[in-house]
Amino acid sequence: MSTVLERFLRYVKIDTQSDEATGTSPSTAKQHDLAKLLFDELTVLGAADVRYDRDHCYVYARIPATDDAVKETLGFIAHMDTSPDVSGKDVKPKIVENYDGKDIPLSEGYTLSVKEFPELSDYVGKTLITTDGTTLLGADDKAGVAEIMALCEILLRDPSIKHGPIAIAFTPDEEIGEGPDHFDVEGFGADYAYTVDGGALGEIEYENFNGATGTLKVTGKSVHPGSAKDKMVNASLVAMEFEGLLPKNEKPEYTEGYEGFYHLVHMEGAIEEATLVYIIRDHDREKFEEKKANFLRCADIINEKYGYACAAATVEDSYYNMKEKIDPDYLFLIERAKGYMEGLGIAPKVCPIRGGTDGARLSFMGLPCPNLCTGGHNFHGRYEFSCLESMEKIVELLLKLATHK
Repeated sequence: MSTVLERFLRYVKIDTQSDEATGTSPSTAKQHDLAKLLFDELTVLGAADVRYDRDHCYVYARIPATDDAVKETLGFIAHMDTSPDVSGKDVKPKIVENYDGKDIPLSEGYTLSVKEFPELSDYVGKTLITTDGTTLLGADDKAGVAEIMALCEILLRDPSIKHGPIAIAFTPDEEIGEGPDHFDVEGFGADYAYTVDGGALGEIEYENFNGATGTLKVTGKSVHPGSAKDKMVNASLVAMEFEGLLPKNEKPEYTEGYEGFYHLVHMEGAIEEATLVYIIRDHDREKFEEKKANFLRCADIINEKYGYACAAATVEDSYYNMKEKIDPDYLFLIERAKGYMEGLGIAPKVCPIRGGTDGARLSFMGLPCPNLCTGGHNFHGRYEFSCLESMEKIVELLLKLATHK
């Protein structure tokens, strides 16, 4: 069995789902289960300076240089947690060898359909790893973890391979935007790094959304419905009015590429109180600021209509577009990855991330950190899958990057 596959199958069976509601760091104690395993594996492999932050669930290690001519330290980073959107407990991965291009039945009535997911057609004859339909798979980002660990094994078991100093880190809570909260940039010691946290083979990303969370709290007026005329203010209905004021086509389901959006992620309400929570996204910083301002303006419109401060809107920034930190001084990281991909027969595709990544915040913390592919698709859900041959190619890519002079 391929070492990257063996590692991947072992890691995905460990439940590491994060949870933004806990307010702790890490957000879930079960993320320590994978952190402890990776700490032990790195120690057994002979990595140097293996550290396990037992308070906040980070794992760090170094692979000493075998070529003293290379002075700069390159880092590789992946996150251990999986998305809160779908369960990551009792993952039962299915291996589909020599994929025939047809629909893949999962279980529980779920089917990985070629019509719905046409990218499957690109993998005829390949080996796919899918879910069984009851959970997500966890390729985001345990594929990245497995690929980095496979690289570590190659370098540490063959000291004849010439490379500069390599820094390794595995982080918690990326899926809830808290991965870099306690990241030890100085202790990590890299001059620059790559997160290995992307999608299909060939993807390289150094642009991500600017991100913010918008919250609307509505205070209504409850009056008996029998005598409510001109008196009641139904908070839930006011919240619906607010939603109606936002641009109708600026939603995730209507946008792609560089187009930003408002995304309603949580709602609850009654007559006296209602709450809406949105994520606000745009690659363009100016458009991002305008979206945030518009969110607040919509609350002002509601308050003017009802004649009192019934709608309280707040906006809190989450992260910014790492392009500001990569372009122009670190574009060589992109060109380097593209060149090695082409040499390996991989078609590089530089594309924007329609989301965030640890690398975005780390870039603003002084660690330039673009993102590389993992070979996975359909993250955060039951239809997630990864391609073994893609994962093996990515290990080769990481080795090329690690041995660059």
